[in-house]
Amino acid sequence: MEKGKGLVFPCRFPLKTIGKNYADFESIVIKIVRRHVPDLRDEEISSRMSKDGKYLSVTTTFTAESREQLDGLYYELSSHEYVMMVL
Repeated sequence: MEKGKGLVFPCRFPLKTIGKNYADFESIVIKIVRRHVPDLRDEEISSRMSKDGKYLSVTTTFTAESREQLDGLYYELSSHEYVMMVL
């Protein structure tokens, strides 16, 4: 097991990505996550729209293998112009 900043890898990891509710936002987020987590299953993905319909959050819960994997995923998601926040 790899240890890193409070996490012990591998571990289940929920990742929430928030952005404006563009038609392709969810598919863009899923495509980016799957580059880093190729075995992400559809049942590990959920999305929720804000009350006013302006924003969308996409949550993916997967088994994180390393700090490097998470760092790369956070970097790529937060670099995308549609993404406002990654939690």
